Amino acid sequence: METRIEHLTLGSILVLMALALGSCSSDPLSPGIEYMPDMYRSPAIEEYVDYGEIRDRVKDSLTMKVRALEPVEGTIPFSSDAAKAAFNFPYPYPNTIEGYEAASAELLNPVAYTEDAYIEAKAKYEIFCIHCHGPKGQGKGVLIENGKFPAPPAYGAIEGLTQGKMFHTLMYGKGNMGSHAGQLTREERWKLVHYVQTLRDGVYSNPFQGSPPPPPKMEEGSEEQMEDSEMEEEVEMVMQENS
Repeated sequence: METRIEHLTLGSILVLMALALGSCSSDPLSPGIEYMPDMYRSPAIEEYVDYGEIRDRVKDSLTMKVRALEPVEGTIPFSSDAAKAAFNFPYPYPNTIEGYEAASAELLNPVAYTEDAYIEAKAKYEIFCIHCHGPKGQGKGVLIENGKFPAPPAYGAIEGLTQGKMFHTLMYGKGNMGSHAGQLTREERWKLVHYVQTLRDGVYSNPFQGSPPPPPKMEEGSEEQMEDSEMEEEVEMVMQENS
């Protein structure tokens, strides 16, 4: 009986030693053998992950299940502002010469040009455009002056540059200029069209803040006449108070 107990004890010790040695690793970052590793590191659940592939293992039974995916083509985002709902509609003009000309003939800026729109568009221009087109739209940006790219034409030198053409160019890009549809919303692009039109017209400062009118010029002797009239008004007020 004692021999059997000794054998069981020795066997248990050997098993524990084998488990202890098996859990060791030369990798200092390795946790060794883990019991039920999912209890320690559960797989992250994300919206747009194909769970047919989890931890490099493909499970065909999961690949066809309904799950959250990207919206289908043609889906229109909801807008709580009915006045801005049209900005989410699909752009109807293709990236072709015919689409460029059709946009030129049919598109008009739907955004009102206000001082707030001017300030916002100016800030966007200084982020996305000024490095090539320059502060006045003359095609003399820093990258152009440093020889990084060929100079774009000045806005004022482009014949027939309509609002539709400008928006279409921001939508798809043209020549060396890439598309800005991923950086700017449709409303922001229309505001930028307003700002470019302002530069094209040769206006380089805030058009909504005119310079104050100069003070009226005083004729000779008018200052003395004003002083006399002011004194007369004061005398009349004193007489009325005493009466």
